[in-house]
Amino acid sequence: MELIDVVIIAVYLLLTIGIGIYVAKKASKGLDSYFLGGKSIKWYYLGLSNGSGMFDVSGTAWMVGILFLYGVKSFMFMWIWPIFNQVFVMMFLAVWIRRSNVMTGSEWILSRFGDDRAGRASHLIVAIFAVVASVGFIAYFFEGAGKFMTVILPWDASLILGDFTLLNAEQVYALILILLTTIYTIKGGMFSVVSTEVLQFGIMVLAGILVAGYTFFAFTDTEIQALIPAEWKNVVFGSELTGFWAGDYENFNRLIDTQGYKMFGAFVGMSLFKGFFASIAGPTPSYDMQRILSTRTAKDAAYMSGFTNLVLFIPRYLLIAAIVVLGLVYIAPELAKAGEISGNDLEVILPQVINNHVPVGIKGLLLAGLLAAFMSTFSAFVNAGPAYIVNDIYKKYFKPVATDRHYVKASHVASFAVVTLGVIMGFFADSINSITLWITSSLYGGYVAANFLKWIWWRFNGWGYFWGMLSGLIVATLQYVIDQGASTYVEGSFLYWYAHVPVIYLFPIILGFSLLGAFLGTYLTPPTAAATLKSFYTSVHPWGWWKPVREQLTADEAIEKNTDFGLDMLNCLIGIVWQSSMIVLPIFLVVRDYEKMAWSLLIFGVTTLILKFTWLDKVKKLTT
Repeated sequence: MELIDVVIIAVYLLLTIGIGIYVAKKASKGLDSYFLGGKSIKWYYLGLSNGSGMFDVSGTAWMVGILFLYGVKSFMFMWIWPIFNQVFVMMFLAVWIRRSNVMTGSEWILSRFGDDRAGRASHLIVAIFAVVASVGFIAYFFEGAGKFMTVILPWDASLILGDFTLLNAEQVYALILILLTTIYTIKGGMFSVVSTEVLQFGIMVLAGILVAGYTFFAFTDTEIQALIPAEWKNVVFGSELTGFWAGDYENFNRLIDTQGYKMFGAFVGMSLFKGFFASIAGPTPSYDMQRILSTRTAKDAAYMSGFTNLVLFIPRYLLIAAIVVLGLVYIAPELAKAGEISGNDLEVILPQVINNHVPVGIKGLLLAGLLAAFMSTFSAFVNAGPAYIVNDIYKKYFKPVATDRHYVKASHVASFAVVTLGVIMGFFADSINSITLWITSSLYGGYVAANFLKWIWWRFNGWGYFWGMLSGLIVATLQYVIDQGASTYVEGSFLYWYAHVPVIYLFPIILGFSLLGAFLGTYLTPPTAAATLKSFYTSVHPWGWWKPVREQLTADEAIEKNTDFGLDMLNCLIGIVWQSSMIVLPIFLVVRDYEKMAWSLLIFGVTTLILKFTWLDKVKKLTT
């Protein structure tokens, strides 16, 4: 690494920490100020911050690998998450969530189910989910950041005492980076997180533009078009993925056949099926929900979520596509010569390109951008997780009456504890990483059914929510146990078959058991109190089966039935196309397929115009 690259990274780190500490005074006014910025931050800053938090390093490295191998179709792989949940949040969920006027996702649950035993059971399971997820993700970031920095930086930073290695280079780099990020996050809360993430987002956008610009400077259109197969640029797909690599690159076809996405039509169909339920369930109680709750009004929450979609995908995929082009030029021939390749080879394309094929200066900015991606995502989790510890556990069950200063100090302690636990787990990642992934995956598996029903069905109660989530957790646990013994089962047996089914195809089983637990828990226990249901319905005003609640409203409370389901679903469908056009547009630009780029731009323009009339004009009429 040249001196100019080191200077760029050092300036970025100092600037980030300086800004974070500078705005820290605003966070000392109370919990609302610390975790939600006093609900005073402008929606476009929160949108940039939210986009920055989603621009993570590990996800970027994975996207580089799948785009490299599969081509433009790979953007549909992101529907596993599902990436289009942001469209559902934009269209209606952000407004519903913000109208609750609470501080955390689990506190929101109390507004839906009440503060009795059933409500507290559902409240507690969400708070536990949020804390466990935050700790698990911090452990994941600890391990990932250390490995990334070790590949990139030229110095061996291992801490050695005599013949004993106290900390290896990966651990030292990870600790330094986490310490720097934790300082401004704990000190300044949401104000520091948003301020630094806006700066970090700008750096990531600049890095993407510069790397993409370098590919235009280094290679002609003719060279790029000769390099990339026509099928690589084809969005259309059939029931199966067929290999399209030829000549020296035929080994890539073997990898396509063994990655688990061969039955691509079924994979896309199941991803859309899962994505629909997961998206209506709403955002998990993490940094995304914190941004929604931090907006000034429900109208600003909708604007913020729409702006997140608008600003995130084009710059992110501009960077990803540029890295992939450099990988196809320089790394692909090396992989072809090596013979047998694996999925792990795809994961190191990003650091290999940065190390060996990016010019001086641009390398420093790119590394600063990727550091920004790590720090923004990390700080978002450090801010979100402790909110549940302090507001939903400590304040509610242990010290309900105290000064704002006391709760802010408790937030500092909680943040430090969450980071410490995450780092400890990171040190033992080799032995407990699979368990961490199991916990988060299991909780997510049980999350969908209960959180889908909470919006649309008045009779669904706190015990139904609790047992719905717990049922999904139990089924996912059994699935994990079966997967762990996959190598010991007799080929042809049911357990062997079940252990080798891709997880995405098992989603209906988890959903079915979660729904069963939710329905049994609901019908075997009394309904939620009428006053709680009326308060929730009149404030949030969702669509769905709420007729019995509407009929109990007095003349002063009465509101019209929400009839926007059809329009909201149409907007979500259009929004998925809109979002997809923003993903493929920069890819086609960088690979010089100007005809497909023009079609993508046209689709983006048309869908934007439609959403102006069907979504934006409706949002402008909101009075809250």
